[in-house]
Amino acid sequence: MSNGRVFCSLLTIWFCLCLGGHSAPSEIIDFYKLFNNPEPQLSLPSRRTTAYYIGEHGYPAEHHYVTTEDGYILGLFRIPYSHNLQNQNEVRPIAIIQHGLFSSSDAWPFLGPDDALPFLLADAGFDVWLGNARGNTYSRNHTTRSLKHPDFWRFSWNEIGYYDIAAMIDYSLSTENGQNQAEKAIHYVGHSQGTTVFFTLMSMRPEYNEKVKTAHMLAPVAFMGNMEDQLVNRLSPYLGFHNIYSSLFCSQEFLPYNEFVLALLYNVCRPDSVVTGYCDTDLENLNTDGRTNTTASALGSGTGPAGVSTDQILHYLQEHQSGHFRQFDFGRKKNLKVYGTENPPDYPTEKITCEMHLWYSDNDDMSDVDDVLRVAETLPNKVMHHMDDPLWDHMDFGLNWEVRKYINDPVIEIMLKYETKSRK
Repeated sequence: MSNGRVFCSLLTIWFCLCLGGHSAPSEIIDFYKLFNNPEPQLSLPSRRTTAYYIGEHGYPAEHHYVTTEDGYILGLFRIPYSHNLQNQNEVRPIAIIQHGLFSSSDAWPFLGPDDALPFLLADAGFDVWLGNARGNTYSRNHTTRSLKHPDFWRFSWNEIGYYDIAAMIDYSLSTENGQNQAEKAIHYVGHSQGTTVFFTLMSMRPEYNEKVKTAHMLAPVAFMGNMEDQLVNRLSPYLGFHNIYSSLFCSQEFLPYNEFVLALLYNVCRPDSVVTGYCDTDLENLNTDGRTNTTASALGSGTGPAGVSTDQILHYLQEHQSGHFRQFDFGRKKNLKVYGTENPPDYPTEKITCEMHLWYSDNDDMSDVDDVLRVAETLPNKVMHHMDDPLWDHMDFGLNWEVRKYINDPVIEIMLKYETKSRK
């Protein structure tokens, strides 16, 4: 899940500051100086982690680390079995769940054991893994690169897909899974950017299709040419292609991670806080129409931004401006060096052969129906799931009060049917 509108607003503010009334920005805004205070004046309880949110409901929680091929060290959380089933000695199918932009694994358990996908999967007999992309709260280390060096942040969601998701799949498959037996393939669930990175991996490294049983794209984002989000439309003409503005914005952390700030947000946004209603700009509206679990929404506001590279944002804006689903645009000169062509190559999504389930809706301003149908046309093994609710939006896939009924239970049912069929 992501707080996309909030952080797009912050992006707009950043860009206006850079313009400063001049034709071009004169210097790079140092986010560390703006947002990192090494000597905060308040002392607050530490923010809680994904392991806490899992463990507080009685489920076993494990924290794992995996190193990618290019040296990033990712933090993964695991619910190895269900304490309700006591099935730790049985072979359990693996399910990997991947978050969206600006988010982390923290977002998935907030709905609690009755509705949250990780707990429902565990109680259905799955070995559940919650991924974290490079640069976020739990994945801020590298074997050789400093966190404060631009080289650390020189990645977009292309690298998250190509390296991070591949590493998560391989690591989960290599980890003992009951009776000393290893699974050969996984089930995958991604939301928003969690779908983009999956499209990237499966098209760029098609051998990984054999390691996937079923894949579930919640609010899939690939093509973005029809997206009508006002902030994206406002920013992409400036940052959606290689120019002086995008050059100054690239390869740095957007709103640097700060333990103090996150601790402050967490304490302000706890359900028992007297000011929790201010944690979500849409909270009043959400309360009015009763569509969203506002406790989960408030908790989510206290865990982000979890840490992203500005190149991830730039890459999305490039997609919107070009109308293509393609690799990062470095500009003509570097494109020729990296790709051998003036423009970056399109992702060959026709190579995605695993069983793809696309869950989409009419009211999603970040995942337009026409764009979803466009990528679906290229997929040889897809199943379409159109949401009947005309109001279902981008965040409903994670926070709607009825997400269990309309998303989580149907997703698990598809996975279980696959498992039953594969045993015959």
